[in-house]
Amino acid sequence: MKMMLLAAILVCCGCVHLVQPPFALAPNVFDSAQPATLGLQSVSGAYTSTVFTARAGSNTYNHGAVLLPFKGELYVQWQSSARDEDADDTEVRFSKTSNHLSWSEPKTLAKSTASELVTNGGWWTDGETLVAYLNIWPKHLDPKAGYVSYITSTDGRHWSQPKRVKMQGGGYVNGVIEQDLKALPSGRVLTAVHTQPGLIAKPYFTDDPLAISGWREGHMTNLPHKPGISRELEPSWFLNAQGEAVMTFRDQGGSYKVLASVSRDNGESWSLPMETNMPDSRAKQSAGNLPDGRAYIVNNPSGVKARFPLVLSVSNDGKWFDEAWLLRAGDEDMPAVAFEGRYKRVGYSYPKSIVWNNAVYVAYAESKENIVVTRVPIDELVNSTMPDARKP
Repeated sequence: MKMMLLAAILVCCGCVHLVQPPFALAPNVFDSAQPATLGLQSVSGAYTSTVFTARAGSNTYNHGAVLLPFKGELYVQWQSSARDEDADDTEVRFSKTSNHLSWSEPKTLAKSTASELVTNGGWWTDGETLVAYLNIWPKHLDPKAGYVSYITSTDGRHWSQPKRVKMQGGGYVNGVIEQDLKALPSGRVLTAVHTQPGLIAKPYFTDDPLAISGWREGHMTNLPHKPGISRELEPSWFLNAQGEAVMTFRDQGGSYKVLASVSRDNGESWSLPMETNMPDSRAKQSAGNLPDGRAYIVNNPSGVKARFPLVLSVSNDGKWFDEAWLLRAGDEDMPAVAFEGRYKRVGYSYPKSIVWNNAVYVAYAESKENIVVTRVPIDELVNSTMPDARKP
């Protein structure tokens, strides 16, 4: 029988207090006895294209891919280096496509310097101007921390000089931005920033359509964790059927479950994050809403460090995730690590998604080497073929 997740919610001092996690995974959706696929079926018509393939003599570390459509083309951005993660030669690259079949030759948006590492912070657009965020990591900071800059373009070819992203009131955003920017129904842009000192994840929002100024920090109390880094990291978010924003976090505390927090006031205040029963691999994940309002999460729900399989889970109301589809399996077709490099591991790493042209596009790295995008037709996300015996 379907468990009811309409948790009693108390509002006190502008904060939301939950007595149950914001959402749950229904029983028997995943079959842990089949770790390569979790017993899931693939989506009919899904297609994976390759943006960049690591080869000898090229940059063989590629990671953190994130998508955004702009003026009829789909852009993907990622960080790239010759061998190692966060190496001194790290640069931010991008490519684009108009058909999802062929991608343009990668171009460089920004390069690290002797004093600062640069990584990609994602995209935003007001429809006329494309914004590329750059996370800047001064090498002298301890604990590890950074700030966010941006560059803009109206044609995807010519780019402005970098500028700092501003808070409401004119100060600078003092942290690195998470890549999963999306707009609330009000038009307000919502994401998270890992704030200084260290990396403390906080919801951030702005009413600036271009999302380069006017940023404010949403009120959220973090769970206890180590100094200099929050337990909650690298979030995404979706809307539930009540119109509440639900932010989903990687749990650096090692539960291998998704953490979640809820806002009922357009992102200004948030519940204390709670551990859900949705498995994860302690990695980035992505969430959002389909055009019909259904909520989805894309992650590696292995429940261990393994970043496979890659799965899309769906909920009708954002509270009860009872359907799931396999995007990529952890079987013999999964690319092995082909080149040595720091922090590399086999798997489908750090997925980020966007809904566009009646499809969910998911960008990710294969073994932190190749950048690929899987296109999932939304019309096929109906009646997942879970065996009846596994349905609750």
